[in-house]
Amino acid sequence: MEKKNIDWANLGFGYRVTDVRYVSNYRNDAWDEGVLTGDATIQLNECAGILQYCQEIFEGLKAYTTEDGRIVTFRPDLNAERMADSARRLEMPPFPKERFLDAIDKVVTANAAWVPPYGSGATLYIRPYMFASSPVIGVKPAEEYQFRVFVTPVGPYFKGGAKPLTLCVSDFDRAAPHGTGHIKAGLNYAMSLHAGVTAHANGFDENLFLDPATRTYVEETGGANFLFVDKNGTIITPKSESILPSITRRSLVTVARDILGLEVQERPVKLEELKDFAECGLCGTAAVISPVGKVVDHGRDICFASGMEEMGPVIKKLYDTLTGIQMGRVDGPEGWVRTIL
Repeated sequence: MEKKNIDWANLGFGYRVTDVRYVSNYRNDAWDEGVLTGDATIQLNECAGILQYCQEIFEGLKAYTTEDGRIVTFRPDLNAERMADSARRLEMPPFPKERFLDAIDKVVTANAAWVPPYGSGATLYIRPYMFASSPVIGVKPAEEYQFRVFVTPVGPYFKGGAKPLTLCVSDFDRAAPHGTGHIKAGLNYAMSLHAGVTAHANGFDENLFLDPATRTYVEETGGANFLFVDKNGTIITPKSESILPSITRRSLVTVARDILGLEVQERPVKLEELKDFAECGLCGTAAVISPVGKVVDHGRDICFASGMEEMGPVIKKLYDTLTGIQMGRVDGPEGWVRTIL
């Protein structure tokens, strides 16, 4: 199969239209069979539920070319399960898990020429999403929904390697107690945009959001979970009902505990503890782990021993192991890698 004529090594992290996407509609209390289409446009009524009351959820995962030439995805079953959880929280009809996986397989297969080659540093980003499509003017769930999947080739999130980030402790709250912080809904990301723009304007790479109830515990950033390493090499991840259950973070915890033999603690983490940690990273689909070198708490610098030049040794080992599993260089737990082609 001939690949698209793209400078894969210099591909940015952005959207470009590919050949085929998947569409399924929910009407009369049932999902239709779904189709592949070359049409990238969406037509909506001006009163569609997504436009009026923000009933929308999404997922993000990637397809990779492995060292032996296969095209694979990484733990898409967890994306299917998380999307179903998100749907239930927003009173939307969950898209069946097996159909979700089938849709991913079909779209990636149809766009195989867009999957970057092994060693290029690029991947095929996959975006499943669902939104309310029928008109609704009263504040209530819509009656009709659309589930779609598109793909787009992307370069590495950080060109030239991941340099440690500088974060600021935000004055804004990301999610309310007992709210929607634990689901992957567009409304949560909209809430974080102003805080993100403010952080960037003040010279920071990202925000560190605290728990909204007491503002003493670390939660997450606008789009990634935290992972800390203490001075004894123990992995520590914050635990909170408001944190999105990152698939990358959960996978890294398993890698740390079951493959690397490290001690792992999943517990509430106080902001005041950060000064005692040696390493810090942000976990997410886009970059896997982004190292953090410093957190600024209203003029007070909290610096990690790993410094501002490169990943700390423990986080680097976690990164190398997980990306090795994704790319087929390292044997991982059974079922983590789903072969498409």
